[in-house]
Amino acid sequence: MTKFLIIGLPVDHAQLSSMVLKSPLGVTAAFQVNLNAGAQGSSPLLSPVLSDAGGARTEEDDEMKRKRCPTDKAYFIAKEILATERTYLKDLEVITVWFRSAVIKENAMPEGLMTLLFSNIDPIYEFHRGFLKEIEQRLSLWEGRSNAHVKGDYQRIGDVMLRNMRTLKEFTSYLQKHDEVLTELEKATKRLKKLETVYKEFELQKVCYLPLNTFLLKPIQRLMHYKLILGRLCKHYTAEHRDFADCRNALKEVTEMTSQLQHSLIRLENFQKLTELQHDLIGIDNLTAPGREFIREGCLYKLTKKGLQQRMFFLFSDMLLYTSKGVTGTNQFKIHGHLSLHGMLLIVLDPPVEESENEWSVPHCFTIYSAQKTIVVAASTRLEMGKWMEDLNVAIEMAKKSTEKSEMLLENSVCNRSNRSSDEVSVEQESEDDIHSSRSSLDRQSHHRANTTMHVCWYRNTSVSMADHSVAVENQLSGYLLRKFKNSNGWQKLWVVFTNFCLFFYKTHQDDYPLASLPLLGYTVSCPVEADAIQKDYVFKLQFKSHVYFFRAESKYTFERWMEVIKRATSSPARSSLLLPKEKDTHTD
Repeated sequence: MTKFLIIGLPVDHAQLSSMVLKSPLGVTAAFQVNLNAGAQGSSPLLSPVLSDAGGARTEEDDEMKRKRCPTDKAYFIAKEILATERTYLKDLEVITVWFRSAVIKENAMPEGLMTLLFSNIDPIYEFHRGFLKEIEQRLSLWEGRSNAHVKGDYQRIGDVMLRNMRTLKEFTSYLQKHDEVLTELEKATKRLKKLETVYKEFELQKVCYLPLNTFLLKPIQRLMHYKLILGRLCKHYTAEHRDFADCRNALKEVTEMTSQLQHSLIRLENFQKLTELQHDLIGIDNLTAPGREFIREGCLYKLTKKGLQQRMFFLFSDMLLYTSKGVTGTNQFKIHGHLSLHGMLLIVLDPPVEESENEWSVPHCFTIYSAQKTIVVAASTRLEMGKWMEDLNVAIEMAKKSTEKSEMLLENSVCNRSNRSSDEVSVEQESEDDIHSSRSSLDRQSHHRANTTMHVCWYRNTSVSMADHSVAVENQLSGYLLRKFKNSNGWQKLWVVFTNFCLFFYKTHQDDYPLASLPLLGYTVSCPVEADAIQKDYVFKLQFKSHVYFFRAESKYTFERWMEVIKRATSSPARSSLLLPKEKDTHTD
């Protein structure tokens, strides 16, 4: 594929923003997701749709390369910096190269917004191109172990990090403008139909493997990653090590930057999540109202006259929305009702609900009383019920302290599409027709938005909180892994990117878009057992019900890092000890 770069050319920002670019990428359907929704309870998001296009590797080649590599832990930490920097630069290109091409081609973005967006992100992208080259050169020298001079002078990374962290501080003013950039882009998208169309079509392209505005948060989030990686280096080195002082000073520099930007990042992540949900929900106009905070999204079963029906619930600081899968080709969720948190009350109905004529069990069940109506819901597990109840109780307490302004926000947000409030939708209308229609819709559509967290939660019967999203930002990792399916023989070498609770697979780190993805919510990560018959070192096992994958890392450090980030991002700790009986929770499918 022909690839072009913009930054680095001898042009100023005004020229850059007005330059007409020829995009190598047309508006195409995104990479295929295997949507097999034929059976009740089956998930279309179980396994990556990936053939052996990458080819099975000869294991001898990888073993020989591993033996030639340095064994120092610091080397593998530096290699993690390199791998994640490669991914980060590709993420910046989604905006600086690909999205720019799309909006210029259609003349869809006002000049003022073009200048605001690209004059802020172009200098950052150009800096990181140079930074990446420096890291690549240092790692290349570090690996040249046969040269004694190289071995003595270049087995460190702290000087490179210190020099570049000091340079990066000069871009703090650009990073502080990302709040304005994100806000103005959302406003313009709502106001300008052509820009809205280009935006939505761009999100369906293979290169845009995450919601588009997620990429605008990457520069600030990357600072958090530098802080964590440098912290690991400082813990690894002794105070007498020649690299320790530079690493410590680099950590100090980046800590100052993250401290300045921490509050901005929290606000940006909330705004990004609200705008993402705005695009995927039908029936709400102003989800990004000032003061509204996203708290949790996930699957619960709502009791209706036709029994328990699956619904997606979205908890905010002022309201609780419940939705079902829509019937649109874009895989959106349709709002069925909304409940204000003001005056809301929760009652646990576990042990089971009992009906006078026909007794039946509803485990993990609780009732939500609100001013508008009362609903009964059931979670998939006791742990899930505890998470929902804790977040609901905290949100209800916070809502008591807020003003009546939130009530006005609620009334102005939810669309009145049928001349009556959406919370008046009767249980008769909440039929299985929506679910059956959405399944046929899923069979027809195959774009990548099916792996956003709301869709994964729907199929995995789980939920994700804003706290989980914040932790996930820290748990991002990239690198080459060897992958093996449960019943296959050979190992396939792939470039793997872990972000947003999902593994994305590429043939090489130079590829512009992933071949496939594997959402990990609901998966467990562990070491292989004897029955797995894996006679290799540094292998971890991913499993969801009967779906099993093995991944093999190159070193003990790399293996431990993959295990750590996946564990942290896929199993949020139970904070609901006060709400649940003191018993060991068992996960049920």
